[in-house]
Amino acid sequence: MKNVAVIGAGTMGNGIAHTFAQSGFKVQLIDVSEAALKKGLDTIAKNLDRMVAKEKISETQKEETLNNITTFTNITEGVEYASLVVEAATENLDLKLKIFKQLDEDCPDDTILATNTSSISITQIAAVTSRPEMVIGMHFMNPVPIMKLIEIIRGYNTSNEVTNLIMDMSKTLGKVPVEVNDYPGFVANRILMPMLNESIETLYNGVAGVGEIDTVMKLGMAHPMGPLQLADFIGLDVCLSILNVMYDGFKNPKYAPCPLLVNMVRAGKLGIKSGEGFYDYTESRSAEKVAKQFSS
Repeated sequence: MKNVAVIGAGTMGNGIAHTFAQSGFKVQLIDVSEAALKKGLDTIAKNLDRMVAKEKISETQKEETLNNITTFTNITEGVEYASLVVEAATENLDLKLKIFKQLDEDCPDDTILATNTSSISITQIAAVTSRPEMVIGMHFMNPVPIMKLIEIIRGYNTSNEVTNLIMDMSKTLGKVPVEVNDYPGFVANRILMPMLNESIETLYNGVAGVGEIDTVMKLGMAHPMGPLQLADFIGLDVCLSILNVMYDGFKNPKYAPCPLLVNMVRAGKLGIKSGEGFYDYTESRSAEKVAKQFSS
């Protein structure tokens, strides 16, 4: 299990690649976009530089981590020798099903296929493969190199052997794996997303402003980041997608996205990634600076 392929070089994908590479795994980072791969590697290098500056790792460890990562734009080539593939593409069901069909065809028969989905059914994803017993969820938290939790989600057919192997591997990454079952939103987002949605409803209903809502939750509930700021950090489009999956899965109105969230996503105000969400993000309030709140 020393060769790991990661599909997607975005925020989650490059964080997952960073984490595996820093733990000594050989990582094949795959993305259809050369620009996304370059940006992902640049992000990893900057994050490693911060760790060196804080004396958490040495310059040698930084170089070893970067040398453990190889990039590919072709999935077939990138997964050729992978013992584990972690898919970290956009939270879109059709895209994930397409990727897993291809992975099933291209990967060796003994390759474990994992998805970093934050809400989509593992069982549904596994059903498009010929190896459902070897498909599992590995839901990393953002920012991946810093956050300790990994939700390990068993699909209906995921084997005990694969589950135990992934639980043990997660510990070698310095993470705390928690095994959960396959229901919409799993544990983290089933609890988190209604809170974020209710915070947006509170703003929508005019109860209080953005700063006031976040201050109440930070100072009153000891949250490191207010819920509206956290929604911006996650991505409002991602929040909307997760809420829609949960609403479709449970048919319960408590999971129905707030109209304000829907309109903001339609308007392209997605949070940090677009430069504006509930807050305005200039260079002085970049994603990197927001992420530092987790590392202090």
